[in-house]
Amino acid sequence: MRKIILTMSVSLDGYVEGPHRDIGWHRVDDELHRYFNGQLRTMGAFLSGRVTHELMAGFWPTADADPSVTGPMAEFAGIWRDMPKIVFSRTLERADWNTTVMHEVVPEEIRALTAQEGGDLALGGADLAGTFRRLDLIDEYRVYVHPVLIGRGTPLFPPSDTKADLRLIETRAFGNGVVLLHYGRARDIAAT
Repeated sequence: MRKIILTMSVSLDGYVEGPHRDIGWHRVDDELHRYFNGQLRTMGAFLSGRVTHELMAGFWPTADADPSVTGPMAEFAGIWRDMPKIVFSRTLERADWNTTVMHEVVPEEIRALTAQEGGDLALGGADLAGTFRRLDLIDEYRVYVHPVLIGRGTPLFPPSDTKADLRLIETRAFGNGVVLLHYGRARDIAAT
């Protein structure tokens, strides 16, 4: 079974973006980007909401043609273009760049995706993550905590009545002060 792995950057005070969708506070340097690339190139697909997909599609398809981007950024451009993508949107009818549009998050359809062959599924985007979290569809959480307090913005998770017991899988500190907190479902880890 493929896993659904949430991969998100968050400020120390719990926000994924500041006011007006600001992510300029992210501390992604070459070391961290190389790590992201190593993790993401093995995935079977990227799952995102419309806003996240449109942000990604607005930059990554041609990012490696820009001589000012770093090597790890150029490498990710190729990973992003080649990777199958599923965008969840009630308004989009179609999307480019190897993308399938799903209009609703239907748990049975998500479980069917995880039963297919291939790499794990990388989940991104705060709104979609909140929906997957509420429906208890996330198997692992890879949260990259950036050393900054931004005060307000979009929280990583909206309030929910769904409880998830987790176990720590890994931590890793990067040279720029970002810390990875990698958790999995407690029941899944206990079974291995």
